[in-house]
Amino acid sequence: MMLLQTPAFRVSLVSLLLTALPVFAKNYHVQTMAEYQTVVPQLQPGDSLILRNGVWNDVNLIFKGKGTASSPIYLKAETPGQVVLSGQSSLRLSGHYLIVDGLLFKDGFSPRSAVIEFRENDDALAFNSRVTNTVIDNFSNPDKQESDYWVAMYGKHNRLDHSHFIGKKNKGVTIAVRLSGEASQQNYHRIDHNYFGYRPVFGSNGGETLRIGTSHYSLSDSFTHVENNYFDRTNGEVEIISVKSGSNVLRGNVFYEARGTLTLRHGNNNLVENNIFLGNSKDHTGGIRVINKGQVVRNNYLQGLTGHRFGSGFAVMNGVPDSPINRYHRVEDATISNNSFVDVDHIQLAVGSDAERTATPISSTFADNLIVNHNDTSPFSLFDDVSGIKFVNNVANTSVPAALSRGTQTQPVHLEQHSNGLFYPRLANQDIGVARDLKVIDKAETGVSWYSKDYPVIAFDTGKTIAVEANYEALERAIDDADAGDILEISAGNLTVPSVIYLSKPLTIQAAKNANVSITFERSTLFEIQNGGSLKLSNLQISGEKSPDTHSNSVVRTQKWGMTDNYRFEIHNSHISNLDINHSFQFFASGKGAFADHIIISNTKFERISGHILQLDNEHEDLGIYNAEYVTVTNSQFTDVAGTIATLYRGGTDESTFGPHFTLEGNQIKRVGTGKRNKTEASVLLHGVQMSSITGNIFEACQPIVIRHTVAEPQTKIINNQFKNTASPDITELNSASPHTAIIRNNKVL
Repeated sequence: MMLLQTPAFRVSLVSLLLTALPVFAKNYHVQTMAEYQTVVPQLQPGDSLILRNGVWNDVNLIFKGKGTASSPIYLKAETPGQVVLSGQSSLRLSGHYLIVDGLLFKDGFSPRSAVIEFRENDDALAFNSRVTNTVIDNFSNPDKQESDYWVAMYGKHNRLDHSHFIGKKNKGVTIAVRLSGEASQQNYHRIDHNYFGYRPVFGSNGGETLRIGTSHYSLSDSFTHVENNYFDRTNGEVEIISVKSGSNVLRGNVFYEARGTLTLRHGNNNLVENNIFLGNSKDHTGGIRVINKGQVVRNNYLQGLTGHRFGSGFAVMNGVPDSPINRYHRVEDATISNNSFVDVDHIQLAVGSDAERTATPISSTFADNLIVNHNDTSPFSLFDDVSGIKFVNNVANTSVPAALSRGTQTQPVHLEQHSNGLFYPRLANQDIGVARDLKVIDKAETGVSWYSKDYPVIAFDTGKTIAVEANYEALERAIDDADAGDILEISAGNLTVPSVIYLSKPLTIQAAKNANVSITFERSTLFEIQNGGSLKLSNLQISGEKSPDTHSNSVVRTQKWGMTDNYRFEIHNSHISNLDINHSFQFFASGKGAFADHIIISNTKFERISGHILQLDNEHEDLGIYNAEYVTVTNSQFTDVAGTIATLYRGGTDESTFGPHFTLEGNQIKRVGTGKRNKTEASVLLHGVQMSSITGNIFEACQPIVIRHTVAEPQTKIINNQFKNTASPDITELNSASPHTAIIRNNKVL
């Protein structure tokens, strides 16, 4: 049938097209804040406000307007990645149908509570708006304990996508969905195809990568969708994603070597499906933790996860009876189905059971799941009654606890790698575990195309080797000229250092092959590790004999305050002596707020030290903050040390971290801890350390090992040591009336 095109019809059609298309849309190019502020009030649907390439320093951008679904208003970079917002800069959106595209935040921090906010203020929010193709790189407040967000989502129907977030080092959630007010609840936000890069271990609570809601609003629904994002070593704390609201969907995300878990912390009726967790057996890599009502966890693939307890590969928690809104609600009506657990060390049920958390899971189902461990060890741990979880049609290749056996078939399982890179069984029943068409999003499909996704931590000994003469001027020049990861090899000789050596990049300083290098120093410290710096020492003889006659000298220290970057320190095959010119001469002293990813001492001899070897106890507020994640001391000798080998302190009752970790193995320890100024009265003091292993050491005429357990089920092992004229270890449970939980065996007290 032919449509009759009358003149009136043609006029109406033209009018329709004119209203549908932004024919009068304008492009405004601006290069100053004055120009920007002049243009913003003029913006109409379809317009684009384009920032000229360059560095925009100390700018507070407010982007507001009323676009439409067909004609949004744009804030764009002239060239994506070449508009750099630095210094104290921030961005706020308010209005409707706004799109931000192509910005880069680096070399600064926000003076506000967030770098990007989907609101101008409490009364002016953003709706149906979008931030895309944008990067925030290490835009961290220089006060590590000053909390902020990088993106705070308010309003409704907003989207954060194809953006890149890496290196948040100060306290606070990277991305926060805020439900503070009815206008931000039931929001239907989308967070998709983003790249969440390395977030270093924070060393206390407050290091989540994504949080949806807060406990105060946790009984409200958010309806936020978190889909197809890539979490690459997001190691801030025990919760990578913290869901604190209801009716959210978390789907198709990849967690790569990420410490912590996707935690359904508060809120009900959330859906977790089609996610991939690849731990590659890295420490504390976790999966999913279930709390609250109506949670659905299905078709997730979890492999190579080592985490335990709250950071397990999979955990179902106990709750608190009649729980207040901010504690732990009972798990009820959970459906856990068609998940694949491959080489997952720990699947823990009723975890957290204690005098407070006594409400066991009820009315829940664990069905059609595949559990395969190639080490022939069952991953299951039951901490309370799990009869409220019905087990149906699961398959495992290892034995399972009797309470689970009726619904779990034990049989050999042969796995084959499928085209998506995941492993599937050759089973007659193909409905066990994840679907074979499960899509694994590639890292390249997330974030932006114009910014590197490389791992930012430069390892020791990965650069060039530089020969250095044994004099201070040559060493100073070499340090200035070296690149991160380089090795400085000092020729044979006696080297006196008149000034503090400041390190702001990772370097190795060592003696040349077969060279005898002796170092003395004339300042209160020899090396100071600053932001960006890390230090490895090897095959050196260091003496404190020329140091000033003052107390509290050190061989190595961090900057005294204000560090935001994590550092690493190692010393190998060296000899440290005569740190006794005055009292409290430490070998290594941490500044307040400094945090070490690891400290390693191996095959090194220490003698005549008037202070501590490792002084790591500068956080006394008892807020779960500490100074080092891994401390490892092996195959070394300690003689006449007035203080401790290590004073490692983590106070408080917070359960959001995995560390500290401490290892003392194969050392000879003689007359350590006996100085009159050693207030610890210990040769080793560990307070609140989560994982300790003290094995194969010989203590002679020393003060005892003193260990104080606090919270989070610390694991302490003291095995195969000799204590000659030394008291047995002193272990105290500070927050429990029960006997201590340390494993102590095969030690000799002589």
